[in-house]
Amino acid sequence: MKEKIERVLEEKVNPLLASHYGGAILVSFENGIAKVRLTGACSSCPSAQYTIEDVVSAVLMEEVPEVKEVILDTSVSEDLLEMARKILRKEV
Repeated sequence: MKEKIERVLEEKVNPLLASHYGGAILVSFENGIAKVRLTGACSSCPSAQYTIEDVVSAVLMEEVPEVKEVILDTSVSEDLLEMARKILRKEV
């Protein structure tokens, strides 16, 4: 199921978000709930929640009937945290 959701994000959602210099990635899927993180410019956009509701959710729920809800993942990625640690340790 994750592969199907990821394919829809890549083929249908990301081209729409690319015009705003962003994208979407699947963080997790369980019990019909897809947790999605916005990337690029979309990740820090004040309208991120609306993007999830109006664009990502609409496309995913239409293309993948098993998806019952899409929620925005606002956690900080481990890559970003590691980069911050290196900067603070002056390793960069």
